[in-house]
Amino acid sequence: MKKRYKWLFPLTRTHCGILQGNGTFGAMIWGDEKLHITMNRADFWDHRGGMPFTEDMTYENIRECLEANDEQRLRKLFEGKPPEQGQPRRPSILPFGRLEIDFGEGSKILSGVLDLQSGEVNLKIEKNGEKYSVLCVLLMDKPCLYISIEDGLSIQSINRVPSWEYVGEYLKSISFEPPVMFENDDLSGWTQMRPADPHICLGYRYDNNELIMALVYGNDVDEAKNNAKDIVDKVTKAGFKKIRKKNMNWWKSYWESVPSVKLPSDNLEFIYYYGMYKFAGLTNPDGVAATLQGPWVEEYQMPPWSSDYHFNINVQECYWPTYAGNRLDHIKPLFNMIKSWEDKLRHNAKMFLGIDDGLMLPHAVDDRCVCMGGFWTGSIDHGSTSWVAQLMWLYYKYSMDDEFLRDVAYPFMKGAMRVYEEMLEDKDSELSLPVSVSPEYGGSSMNAWGKNASFQLSLIHFLCRALCEASEILEINEGIEKWEDIDHRLPDFSTINNRIALWEGQDLAVSHRHHSHLAGIYPFDTLEYEKGGKHYQTVQNTIAHWIHKGMGEWSGWCMPWASIIHSRLGNGEAAEAILELWKRFFTNEGNGTLHDVRYPGISIMGMGRTGGEIMQIEAGMAAITAVQEMLLHTAKGIMKVFPAIPDHWRNASFYGMRAEGAFLVSAKYKDGQITKVEVFSEKGSVLRLYNNIAKAVLVKRDYLGTEEIMSDDIIDIPTHVGETIILTPYID
Repeated sequence: MKKRYKWLFPLTRTHCGILQGNGTFGAMIWGDEKLHITMNRADFWDHRGGMPFTEDMTYENIRECLEANDEQRLRKLFEGKPPEQGQPRRPSILPFGRLEIDFGEGSKILSGVLDLQSGEVNLKIEKNGEKYSVLCVLLMDKPCLYISIEDGLSIQSINRVPSWEYVGEYLKSISFEPPVMFENDDLSGWTQMRPADPHICLGYRYDNNELIMALVYGNDVDEAKNNAKDIVDKVTKAGFKKIRKKNMNWWKSYWESVPSVKLPSDNLEFIYYYGMYKFAGLTNPDGVAATLQGPWVEEYQMPPWSSDYHFNINVQECYWPTYAGNRLDHIKPLFNMIKSWEDKLRHNAKMFLGIDDGLMLPHAVDDRCVCMGGFWTGSIDHGSTSWVAQLMWLYYKYSMDDEFLRDVAYPFMKGAMRVYEEMLEDKDSELSLPVSVSPEYGGSSMNAWGKNASFQLSLIHFLCRALCEASEILEINEGIEKWEDIDHRLPDFSTINNRIALWEGQDLAVSHRHHSHLAGIYPFDTLEYEKGGKHYQTVQNTIAHWIHKGMGEWSGWCMPWASIIHSRLGNGEAAEAILELWKRFFTNEGNGTLHDVRYPGISIMGMGRTGGEIMQIEAGMAAITAVQEMLLHTAKGIMKVFPAIPDHWRNASFYGMRAEGAFLVSAKYKDGQITKVEVFSEKGSVLRLYNNIAKAVLVKRDYLGTEEIMSDDIIDIPTHVGETIILTPYID
């Protein structure tokens, strides 16, 4: 896979920079006359502060406050005590800093070329009429950046810019001390203490036209410096050629498993390929779980929302590409982190409902599951827990890994469901959820809740159905009857004016960024929205109303989700157009993904905001999935190939895309028609394929050595492990 993308300089802001990352350590490459390298780590936390779940934060107390409209008492429950002097209110990822590399008078950066195959960035530097190459290689197995400079060009000076220069006053107010600079022949850089966490050190060495830098921790200043020096020494000893080859092998292995696509839209191809490149740097299986910004945290401000773990869509979007992208291992750091939180999740459920067998995850936490606090709707949004359960279920569906289902997914889904079971009320033979929220609708106001939020109902139905299916697979009878009963007696959603409501009595009254009331379409797939389905007309009415309310208050991360919803409804024109709009209005000139709109015209989100850009990485990840969904998706257990192709597309193809059932799928679309679908079966699942290929389809099976003509609307084929099935239009 040979693809290169070019950035034209100057790039004058941090988040315009070309990204490099390994899941833990990241760099943003930008500048003009000087080369700026902004660096950070995704695990660079100040762990102090936060709000534990307490005995007062019970479902009963919260319900009493809401029903009595007692705002003061509710705020007191969730905002806690003010922090003591010198302490932060909540944990946060910290900014770190940058290096400014000066190649001397008369030099400037012309361009940077990212080679996806190797993950390398090749900068073109002009000095006094001559052009030189500067090659940047970020190691995939170490927090280290290796820069090789072409002969004839050399570094004249390196200016160190710690984040203290921007946020030092704030850091000082919460008990930080200034960074300590050091400069020696063998190592230069700076160290930064943290009041309750290990010190961090940036150490770099410039020698023989090579600049090697490492960003590491130590229990004290000396240990941090020694650890940085150790990495720089080892990399120096190994040499550029060996380091580069090892890195190339990592990327070669990565791209060999990532599905390839060929699309008539250059923009969508870029969204896909640059996105999958960033996905590797965000979610490397040997790195830390992805936060709101991953390892790409700016130096000039405290990161918005602490660059924490937001579980009411943001973390989920970060990991959506792992499935169809055929990189299932990339989500394991997230699952491992959540597994380490199990005691806290059980404690939260115990405090909230008094049960011992539930799991409850607040919507915003640090990497130790400390609740950020202050946002009561997010803290009680059990959809956060259940949406993580859905990620685990998807891992099973795409891998068909029974061991993972038994040991990880099933117990977590069951623990999430236990919380809902305790919250449900049984009245007049119908179940209801008396207190519920729809993410971010109404913020944290006293009217930001209601009965039977459609988002929560869709998650309960998802859990019931997934648990029943998992129980059958694992041959566990306990619970099936209960979950089937809940699934039968709980409303599919709340309605208002023959469309889906946010909750009972609450219409979508304004443009809103979180499409939570549509989650039964995607990602939870609980609604029968196909023509002839029982929810068809209600969904059509709802979509029309949603479109009518418009994008006026949408943020960057919700655009790809909207594209996916249109793909699920077969509207390829809107699916493509929304992605085009997202790229134009919610990415900057360096292709950085933005929370706020870049230009006026479609949304007012963030317009007029002063200060630095807000980058959130998940929008780019969701955009990958939006492209994947146009090409291949599974709904209600039925695989659909090219389900949302715009009418003006005449040719498209993809190869090796993973689908539910542990299938690897390739397909070609030529002259406006599907000409070939190839399905490889890893685990011998039953293939259920929607037939949009031709009235009669020729099915070739290499395992059996047979050919068969099939003309069903749904083509059902029990497959064998390791077999390949090829489907083409039958020509008599």
